[in-house]
Amino acid sequence: MSEFTLATLGLAERTTSDLDLEPLRRLAATLDTPLPDGPLPITWHWIYFVPLAGSADLGGDGHPRRPPGRLTDAYPRRMFAGGRITSSGGLRPGRPAVRTTELRSAEEKTGRTGSLLVVGVRNRYEQDGTVVLEEEQDLVYRAAGGAPVPLPEPGGATPTATWTSTATPDRPLLFRYSAVTFNAHRIHYDEPYATTAEGYPSLVVHGPLTATRLADLAATGLGRPLRSFSFRAEAPLFVDQPVTYLGDPVDAGAELRAVRVDGATAMSARAS
Repeated sequence: MSEFTLATLGLAERTTSDLDLEPLRRLAATLDTPLPDGPLPITWHWIYFVPLAGSADLGGDGHPRRPPGRLTDAYPRRMFAGGRITSSGGLRPGRPAVRTTELRSAEEKTGRTGSLLVVGVRNRYEQDGTVVLEEEQDLVYRAAGGAPVPLPEPGGATPTATWTSTATPDRPLLFRYSAVTFNAHRIHYDEPYATTAEGYPSLVVHGPLTATRLADLAATGLGRPLRSFSFRAEAPLFVDQPVTYLGDPVDAGAELRAVRVDGATAMSARAS
């Protein structure tokens, strides 16, 4: 698909970061967790290497505006659908690092909700000249409109697992996570936009926030830093609705999921 490039995503091929401690402190405060001692936990690098588009360069959804073209016009709505991360030491805060990004795949498909553009991106992170983290991200772009998404109704079966925690993502949490990740996507803080323009019943919980909760649950349950983590978004989560995070040890790792109030799995994951 020759017309599709990293610029179509609003991404750069090479990005640098000093991995300053202040954003790290803010994420720890947002998550109500102690500041990590040592390398960053496996998903915490998402607070760095963010696109620094000016406010005038944002599109109507709050994402960096993409260049006009057939694909941009046909698929204006973006979703972070999943990914796979492998750590060989982890990024250490307070030291410069470089991210190199390449386009892995781009394919138009037809799903339950209509036409989709499914994009694969590969990131490689280097520090002191050594690759310490590799990541593949699955991004999905959808057409405008579509059937409204209903608000999940409580009443699903109470899930059980070896490790379990429950939390209710509220508006301050969504606002602070958007701020610390420099994510201006309006579905996370602008309720009229989320319900009117994108058809959601309320504010949407960030997929990366849910993935981070699951990865941290796995690291705590296993008692050591993760070497790999993969996740897949299966259904949206909404503000002010409890989420149950579940984990079970398997082989040399863990299987995890985030479950909504209606019993549906919102995200599944695997850690080792």
